[in-house]
Amino acid sequence: MGKAKQKNRRRHFNWQVFLMAMAGVVYLFIFNYIPMFGIAIAFKDLDYSMNIMKDLMEKPWVGLDNFVKFVTDAQFETVMTNTLLLGILQLVITFPIPILFALLLNELRSSKLRKVIQTTTYFPYFISWVVFAGIVQMFVSSDGGFINEVLMAFKLIDKPVSFLSQPGYFYPIAIIASVLKETGWGSVVYVSAIAGVDQEIYEAAHIDGANRFQTAFYVTLPCIMPTVMVMLLLAISGILNSGFDRVYMLQNPLNLARSEVLDTYVYKVGIASRRYSYTTAVGLFRSVVAVVLLGTSNFIAKKKTGNGIF
Repeated sequence: MGKAKQKNRRRHFNWQVFLMAMAGVVYLFIFNYIPMFGIAIAFKDLDYSMNIMKDLMEKPWVGLDNFVKFVTDAQFETVMTNTLLLGILQLVITFPIPILFALLLNELRSSKLRKVIQTTTYFPYFISWVVFAGIVQMFVSSDGGFINEVLMAFKLIDKPVSFLSQPGYFYPIAIIASVLKETGWGSVVYVSAIAGVDQEIYEAAHIDGANRFQTAFYVTLPCIMPTVMVMLLLAISGILNSGFDRVYMLQNPLNLARSEVLDTYVYKVGIASRRYSYTTAVGLFRSVVAVVLLGTSNFIAKKKTGNGIF
């Protein structure tokens, strides 16, 4: 009997699926695990190095010196404040919108109309931030920009406003741009989760007299809450990830007071100024914060709701 079971297991071994899975494992190992050896750069003085691999082996360890330099840097407060504020605004505003959008899509009776709306809202996600930021700049431009024209037509302003030249407008512009670009694609996960809800639950709700609004918020939303919780925990862990493409393409010397975040700071200091050890330390600092946020938020979520990532 035992030999028969072993033969049956061998017969059902799907080597095609195994190879596909192993391709993913190999990819993660090469591009995610092997580069982790570079963390050692954060604990050595390789700034302005011309041969990083050689200096990595020969130069002495400097401990936490690079982390201390970052914390005591004159730009630390500005960079961290901008990163946190933009991350919190993104979490509070841009996270729930795809959920609401998925709920609204689910209420559409016409499948053709639903597909048209989904395709239309997915499309901006596939446009690079270089192009999309250019479109945003055209809309908010003080020289014939659509926003200025509308505001002036309604007598809300007397003369055109250069929105991207004023730091106070940077957060709203960045958040609205993210909502327009990523809401459609961000709703895919929730639309898929809604599709998996048992239809008998909806039938029971209708029998009990629930209207469409009540069905959406008292049946659909609770059923997809495990998915929402996982996405929320991932969003919390990435609160220091402002999105380099978006910020850098909307950034200019006049709005640096609000637009200089960790992503752009690391790029400018690390690549342009060749301070490799310093910016590796900054990146490691952000990763440690992300792990702490993920672990803490997951612990709280498990305690309060019973749902979590692990």
